[in-house]
Amino acid sequence: MTFKNLWNHFMERYLSDEEAVTLGALLVLGFAIIIFFGGMLAPFFTALVFAFLLQGVVRWLERLGLSRLPAVCLVLLMFVGAMLFFALIIFPMVWDQFARLVQGLPAVLYRSQELLGDLQARYPSIVTPDQVQHLINTASQEATQLGRRVVSLSLSSLAGMLSVIIYLVLVPILVFFMLKDRERLIGFFLSLLPKKRLLMTRVWCEMDTQIANFIRGKFIEIVIVGVVSFFTFWALGLPYAVLLGIVVGLSVLVPYIGAAAATLPVAASAGLHFGFDAQFMYVLLAYAIIQALDGNVLVTLLFSEVVNLHPVAIILAVLFFGGIWGFWGIFFAIPLATLIKSLMFAWPRGASARRKEGTVATE
Repeated sequence: MTFKNLWNHFMERYLSDEEAVTLGALLVLGFAIIIFFGGMLAPFFTALVFAFLLQGVVRWLERLGLSRLPAVCLVLLMFVGAMLFFALIIFPMVWDQFARLVQGLPAVLYRSQELLGDLQARYPSIVTPDQVQHLINTASQEATQLGRRVVSLSLSSLAGMLSVIIYLVLVPILVFFMLKDRERLIGFFLSLLPKKRLLMTRVWCEMDTQIANFIRGKFIEIVIVGVVSFFTFWALGLPYAVLLGIVVGLSVLVPYIGAAAATLPVAASAGLHFGFDAQFMYVLLAYAIIQALDGNVLVTLLFSEVVNLHPVAIILAVLFFGGIWGFWGIFFAIPLATLIKSLMFAWPRGASARRKEGTVATE
């Protein structure tokens, strides 16, 4: 088969009708907006996530007998209350523990030096004095850089406060209108699309349900894992339990990689506080149980109908979309990978097959 025949076959199969070309152009435009304007549109995407999250609560209130507007207002009041609770209570607690951690770095370094010296004395053939000294020097340099970052962060606190205020004002307003005028906004967006959109409708119906379920499920998973981790660490007497609980809770945003990354601060905190004794092993065992229950029970219950991707595909999606879009790329890595999978199964059908489906649908 010549190159011309291959090219004609490709065009006939993938780009032979207006709908396929329009969908491809929309996908390219959407990714371009995300890559180049994602930072400026961060409040909008934040509000979009919360709108997906709260839409189910609004529908539940409507089923109880409330009309749309009162239901939206009630949900918005609960949302604003939750934001204020986090901003005025949870965040100061986390910042206080982080500040105490930074202030206690000299004591942590001294304790680390004692533990390394003890390890070198117990296992002189494995841990050499040069290795101990190298680790101490590296830890000192990292502690110095962390202190500088904290100072620079405090100097730029005014800009950070302005950003927080913008989020606290804009996000609730956007969430309100996204919930209140959901049908109108969707109708406006659909009016911009061609009237013939069989492929788009198929992909949209699948992705709308999956994205909404994914966002709600991920939020529930973060809350459950974070709260359980906090109470577990607090019961075991581990310092910085609130900070570590939030770190472990947020680690579920990055499948597989997040759990491994969160192990280091938990193990380091337990080792420096308890030493390498039985209490240290209890903390690691409890953390392993939390991760096992999350990966084998909680994820199965929350995402059994959402995530149908191979672990390699999930990791590649996290690395790729996280690299081009930062936090939001990591958060939406699984939905975006699911979108690509849906397109792979829905798109390569050829124009003739889609025309046949459209004929059958109209009969």
